[in-house]
Amino acid sequence: MHEYYEREVRPLLIPVGLDPAHPFPQVANKSLNFIVRLSGKDAFGRENPISIVKVPRVLPRVIRMPAKVSGGKTLFVALSSIVRAHLSSMFPGREVGEFSQFRVTRHSDLAVDEEDVKNLRTALRQGLQHRHYGQAVRLEVSASCAESLASFLLAQFNLPPQALYRVHGPVNLARLTQLIDLLEEPQLRFPPYQASYPVMLSPGQSFFERLQQGDALIHQPFESFDGVLTFLREAVQDPQVLAIKQTIYRTGTDSELMDLLREAVRRGKEVTVVVELKARFDEEANINWAEMLESIGAQVVYGVVGLKTHAKMLLVTRREGRQMRRYGHLSTGNYNPRTAKLYTDISHLTADPLLTADMEAVFVHLASQNRLPKLHRMWMAPFDLHRNMIARIDALAAAAAGGASARIVVKMNALTDEALIAALVNASQKGVKIDLIVRGACTLPARVPELTENIRVRSVIGRFLEHSRVFYFRQGEEESLYLSSADWMNRNMLRRIELAWPVTDPALRRRLIDECLVAYLHDGRDAWELGADGIYGRVDREIAAGDGAGGHGAQTALMDRYASRGRSRAASRE
Repeated sequence: MHEYYEREVRPLLIPVGLDPAHPFPQVANKSLNFIVRLSGKDAFGRENPISIVKVPRVLPRVIRMPAKVSGGKTLFVALSSIVRAHLSSMFPGREVGEFSQFRVTRHSDLAVDEEDVKNLRTALRQGLQHRHYGQAVRLEVSASCAESLASFLLAQFNLPPQALYRVHGPVNLARLTQLIDLLEEPQLRFPPYQASYPVMLSPGQSFFERLQQGDALIHQPFESFDGVLTFLREAVQDPQVLAIKQTIYRTGTDSELMDLLREAVRRGKEVTVVVELKARFDEEANINWAEMLESIGAQVVYGVVGLKTHAKMLLVTRREGRQMRRYGHLSTGNYNPRTAKLYTDISHLTADPLLTADMEAVFVHLASQNRLPKLHRMWMAPFDLHRNMIARIDALAAAAAGGASARIVVKMNALTDEALIAALVNASQKGVKIDLIVRGACTLPARVPELTENIRVRSVIGRFLEHSRVFYFRQGEEESLYLSSADWMNRNMLRRIELAWPVTDPALRRRLIDECLVAYLHDGRDAWELGADGIYGRVDREIAAGDGAGGHGAQTALMDRYASRGRSRAASRE
């Protein structure tokens, strides 16, 4: 380890002794640092007892030991341990006393007054330069950190004692993800999975011809996001396509989709892109894409002041004979090929004239800021999405109170909106049977006697991140199902541009019920249920205890289903 330290680490470290000429250094957000108390005097005969060692981010946080050191075992050492072991060598002639690693978390939102700034894009780009050095909000130190050192750090960052967290082990567990790339243990990895081409689409068939026959769904990542890219690629290459409009929230820094939009401009098509510049931690990528598209002649719109544009839609306008026809793509997730392999989402392709007319109206509204006309099928936040969801729940509550059977099944990422929670609790008390599949935060108490006895909450945590939003309502024999970009949170309902739209085709609706709702309600492998005590418990206790590999996992079942469909399609082509 000494050899590694001398070769890889020491040349990048510069300890900073604190004195009037060397004040406390600027420490970046969530960077690894050490604070050291020294005894003795420095080279100039002064007693400056505190020194700071900043550990560069370019160094790996976990180092695998070579076989000659590990004795054939798989052995890793944390970078922090290597630095700690060599602290004394950094201060020749001084004695190292108390020390601790530490990490400060800073406020990272780009705070700009959108009403006041003349150019939001310029203001955000300037703000990006200072993001890593915003106001400190949390200080993490080692569990053994001396009280005097912790108090010194709190004072330097102007933090109260409540902001101090003593951590047992590494201060940044996220960096342990590097272990995945350092291990050659196939039995510890998920088996490889290759998403199938969307089953409702045929390779080589024109998307325009296909959508004239009816809508199509893509269930990602079980089916490939390439279907969406192929749709856009055909639109770009088709000389009859006159205009393409798209919202951009998170696409990533390297995006074929953005390259296709650039090619569309080059081919003379009217391209309008609504870019959300304040998509957190994607601001720089979105600013770069916006500037690139503007520079070649695309119409770039930055949404509505004070509201994040979180809706996901792509609209293509095509000349067919003497009329114009629209083709649309709506999604519960982002136009990001990388996350499309990791997140479960639904893509909805349609030529429905009412639905695509609604999409056109939303694009015009975002670009012009004119009043939104009444939409045919869509619900849009912050206007009527919240109100309509509550009204739909209340209608089922009234039906149940009158003796009718009523059912609600909702799948989303988070449920924290108080008004929607109140509506669900009221519906439960009136006799509506409610299942909530909520991956993350849920502030609705389930299974509480005389309050939420009819509500079951479960969270499915598996190989993929559950991201699709599906809202199902049934009264008697009448059912409706909506897809959406919005979670049931106050911010989504009242402070963002969000969309929810109905799936009217019975066959598509049945497929969504089967794959997105029923499969997850019967998951016996990856599901957790919320108890009346507010604690989640594994649905399959045997698996939780490691006593068996049985149980049904929704994600595994869907992977198997689509893998078999892909093999059947390949066999039929042969």
